[in-house]
Amino acid sequence: MERRIGSALILIEDKQEVAQLNQIISRHSDIIIGRQGLPLRNYGFNVISLILDGNSDQISSLTGQLGRLKGIQVKSVMLKPVHDAIEND
Repeated sequence: MERRIGSALILIEDKQEVAQLNQIISRHSDIIIGRQGLPLRNYGFNVISLILDGNSDQISSLTGQLGRLKGIQVKSVMLKPVHDAIEND
């Protein structure tokens, strides 16, 4: 499968699911190249953004597992890198 660069935005509304969320993220650590978490206390939820590098099955596996957690919302984007641009840098 072809490599994809992806991003996942995770909205955490139920803090009881954070331990399970972190376990899932840890199991997929081989495709995670960046992680940023922000507590949005004024809104009563937290946000985690992930930058991903893997094939579409790997990224979909991660986001699918996270999306099945109660009180967790996930949206993802995947892009196919332009190989010519990467090779010429």
